[in-house]
Formats: sequence, C-alpha cells, structure tokens
Amino acid sequence: MIAVKTKDDFIIYTLEGVLTGTEHIDVPTSGLDNKKIQLVGQNVDSWNTDFVITLFNALKHIPQENITYSKLPKGMEQLLRLAFQAPYKEQEIPPKKLPFLERIGELGILFCRSVKKGATFICECLSSWGRQLIGNAVYRSKDFWMILADCGPKSILIVSLISFMVGLILAFVGAIQLKTFGAQIYVASLVTIGMTRIMGAIMTGVIMAGRTGASYAATIGTMQVNEELDALQTMGISRTDFLVLPRMNALLLCMPILILLSDFMGIVGGCFVCVLFWDIPLSEYIKYAVNSFYLTNFLVGVFHGIVFGLIIALCGCYFGVNCGRNADSVGTATTNAVVYAIVWMIVMTGILTAVCEGLGV
Repeated sequence: MIAVKTKDDFIIYTLEGVLTGTEHIDVPTSGLDNKKIQLVGQNVDSWNTDFVITLFNALKHIPQENITYSKLPKGMEQLLRLAFQAPYKEQEIPPKKLPFLERIGELGILFCRSVKKGATFICECLSSWGRQLIGNAVYRSKDFWMILADCGPKSILIVSLISFMVGLILAFVGAIQLKTFGAQIYVASLVTIGMTRIMGAIMTGVIMAGRTGASYAATIGTMQVNEELDALQTMGISRTDFLVLPRMNALLLCMPILILLSDFMGIVGGCFVCVLFWDIPLSEYIKYAVNSFYLTNFLVGVFHGIVFGLIIALCGCYFGVNCGRNADSVGTATTNAVVYAIVWMIVMTGILTAVCEGLGV
C-alpha cells in the first residue's frame, strides 16, 4: 500500500505492507519545481522488482537530487538509487542542422574516406594473392574446400532453375515478335546468343550475390561480433589471408563453371518453349542453336562472370570485415554486400559492353 501526503515542501510517499507493482502511484502534474519527494518505508513485508519499475516510471521526471529515502529495505533503496542515477530524457535532442555548404563538405569527406577504405582493402587482397603465389599466404586448405563446396555444387540447382526460366522467358518474348514475320525458328539463335553473351553471366552473378555474397558478409560479420577477427589479429594472422583469400579463390573458380551451366540451361529453356508451344522441330532448334554459338560470345560471358565473381567476393568480405559489433550491424552488412555487389555488377556490365563494342568483339 502507498500513502501520499504533503508536508511543507515535501511530498511523502509511505510504503507499507506487500508491494507487488500493481499499486497506483499518484504524482502531481504541476508545482514540482519547489517540491521534494521523500520515500519512507514503514512495515514493508515484501516487495519485488515490478514495484521498483512502477515507482521509477511514476517518478522518472523528478531530478535525483529532489528524491530522498528513509527506512526503505536496503535492496529497494539501492535499485532506486541506481535507476535514478541517469537523468531521464523524454526525447533525444535532434542533431544540429548544418549549413548547405558544410553538409556538402561532410559528404565529400565521407566519400573520400570510403574510397580510401575500399582501395586499402583491395590492395590488401592483391597482397594476399601475391603472398599466395610465393607460398606465404596463411589459410587452411580445409576452409577452401568447404567454401568451394558451398558456392559451387550447392548452387547448381538454383542456378539451373533460374537460368532455365530466363531462357524460357527470352524465347517467349522473342517468339511473340518474330511470329509476325514467320521467323520463329530464329528464337533458337536469339536465346543462344543472349544467354552465352551476357544473360547467363548476369543471372549467375545476381544469384551468387544474393546467396554467396550475403553468406560471406554474414559469416565474417558474425566473427567480428564474436571478436574472432580480433583474435586472429592478436595471433598475428592476416585476416585477409585467412578469411578473404579462400573465398575469392573459391568464387573465381566456380563462376566459369556455373556460367557454362547457366548458358546450357537457358538454351534448354528456349528449346522447351519452341518445341512445345511453337511446334518447332527439336532437330531444327539444335541446328540453329549450334550455328549461333560463337566462341567469342561464350568467352565474353565467362569474362563477365569472372569479373562478377571478384566483385561479389570483394563486396561480401569487405562489409563482413568492416561490420559493427552487434546483431543489427550483421544484417546491415549483409544487405550492403548484396546491394553493392549488384550495383557494381551492372556498372561493370556497362563498362565492359562499351569496351567490347569499341574493340569490335
């Protein structure tokens, strides 16, 4: 039970009996500037932390120096003193708004720091490759084979399914237009050139960014939260050698093989549409597909895939290594790894396409 009375400049709360946190605590809404709160214990039989929380929520607006304690149970008084040590803030003070030019300057500084940080990470990765060539890189071959199995064989099913559907869609879209000219047979050429030149590489890259790039960022980010990266640094082991290098090697090795599979499944998807929906003989589809298969297109697609694999590995490992120290940071790092990987893949696709066009490839 809680009894409230006012005496001079004091509001006295007398606590007695069994205190469970279900009590209603009356607090004046005005005139508290010159008032002091006194908490008095009187024949308190029992209490629990729910009551302390209720009491704190009722008096949290009162400054600590205005609250005094008398004859309270020792544990209750300690909890209340600890609770009132930090001043209560109704709302956070909004950050100071900087002038326009200062905001532009801050953004420029942040951009330069990000570029420097990214360039430093890329240089560290190149140094790790150099140490691997001379046999000085420190990482376990067991880790490499486990990572290779994860980003290679375990990706076959999803890459095959998505590539099959992309080839099917290309065939449907192409056939609708070519049908007006009675040239549905050239759907085989359209699908073959499109998949081997660029679509196989792009779809494989997007799948691997969402699957493997996110996995890299989450795995290394969790190691950062658990302070395992600090442990590696304490032991004198390069984090880039031990964590980043095997992941880059595994992804670069898997990408050409997955692209070959993607090209094949895309062509099979186009064949499925042409044979079943457009009544094109299977032999004719195979003939036009083989005639449209150029080694140059295939090698361009594989080169795109290797570049995409490097981008995915760098983005995933970079955001994992630079992850924060809490669970939310791991989620942010995973999201950034996927988003940045896909954005940079699209950017590099435009650059490489322009270069290939300029070289006449």
